[in-house]
Amino acid sequence: MQAINDFILAAAGQPWVLLLVFACCLIDGFFPPIPSESVVVGLAAVSATAGVPNAWSLILVGALGAFAGDNLAYLIGRKIGVRRWRWMRSQRMQGAFRWAGRELRRRAASLIMVARFIPIGRVAVNLTAGATRFSHGTFVALTALSAVMWASYSVAIGVFFGQWFEHNHVLGAVIAIIAAVILGIVVDRVISKVRGPLPAESEDADEPGETEAESVK
Repeated sequence: MQAINDFILAAAGQPWVLLLVFACCLIDGFFPPIPSESVVVGLAAVSATAGVPNAWSLILVGALGAFAGDNLAYLIGRKIGVRRWRWMRSQRMQGAFRWAGRELRRRAASLIMVARFIPIGRVAVNLTAGATRFSHGTFVALTALSAVMWASYSVAIGVFFGQWFEHNHVLGAVIAIIAAVILGIVVDRVISKVRGPLPAESEDADEPGETEAESVK
C-alpha cells in the first residue's frame, strides 16, 4: 500500500498530470464515458494533503478543459447534427437529444448552466445547441461560467474529503470520488424535481423526428 501511495504522490507532482486533466475534461464534453469528474476529484483529494497538484491549478485547468470540450461539442453538433455516428442513434441518446432540444427552447440559459453537472445531459445539450444553431456567443458565455462552477465544485469535494486521509492517498481519493458520485446523484434528483425528468426518464418526450428535423434546418 505504501508503494501505491508513493506512486500516486510522485505522479500527482508531474506536469503531465494537468495535461491529463485538461484532456479528460475536454473529451468529456462530447464523449460521456471519459470520467473527468473522477480524475479532478481524485487529484484534488491528493492535493489536500500532499499539496500536489496545486488545487488552484486544478480548478483552472479543469475549467479550461470543460469549456473547450463543451464548445468543441457545440461545433461538432453544428457541423454534423445529432445522428451521424452510431452511438448518437441509440434510443437513450436520441431521447437525450429530444429532451435537450425541448429544454433549449424553453429555458436555454439555466439548461446550459446545469447541464455541465449531468454527464449525458451535457453532451446532449452541447451537441443539440450546435445542431439547432443556438447563439454561439451566448453559449460561450454560459459555458465559461458553468465550467468554472463545475471545476470549483469538483475540486472542493476532493479537498474536503481528501484532507481526512493524510497518510493514505488511495483511500482519500476513493472516498472523495464515492462522495462525488453520491452528491452527483443528489444534484441529479434535485434538478429533476426542479426542471422535470432527465432525458432517460422522460415519458413525454417529443416525437423522435422533431428535434432532428429542427437540428438540420
